Amino acid sequence: MADYYEAFEISPVPPPGPDATPPEIYRGIYGMPMFVTVPTPDLAASVEFWTRGLGFIDLFTVPGQVTHLRRWAFQDALLVPTDGLPAPSTVSIGFSCVLSQVDEIAQACTALVPGCTAGPRQMPWNTVELEVITPENARVVMTAARPLDLDSAEARYLEANNFTLPKG
Repeated sequence: MADYYEAFEISPVPPPGPDATPPEIYRGIYGMPMFVTVPTPDLAASVEFWTRGLGFIDLFTVPGQVTHLRRWAFQDALLVPTDGLPAPSTVSIGFSCVLSQVDEIAQACTALVPGCTAGPRQMPWNTVELEVITPENARVVMTAARPLDLDSAEARYLEANNFTLPKG
């Protein structure tokens, strides 16, 4: 981690904290530096789950071909039709959120598909994570950063793994 520099100004993710507010949904068009493509046998049901459960918007749809979903800037997912239900994923797709959204997302997803969430759980790298298995068997992890207590086990874990911590 010695050859890095802070570039938080290009990220839509707000500083962690109990009062952190999520940025607005980003509706601009840009060259996507990263996106995920999720095959689905039921495009309408998948769009419903991703929008009502995970908090995405339908940025645009080409009927029968693709639905481009978005949350914050650089959080893009393309839903594409397929004939059969894909096998459960061994890969996780991670999206940032803020602490106040974790329980809200868990409740919304569970209301749509009971039993589709695991967590939330606190992770040693100072986040809270909620795992969601979507109707198309994608494993989505919603991750919210927590404020860092410099005297915590998480801070010791990060230091032990060569992360530079802020000076208190």
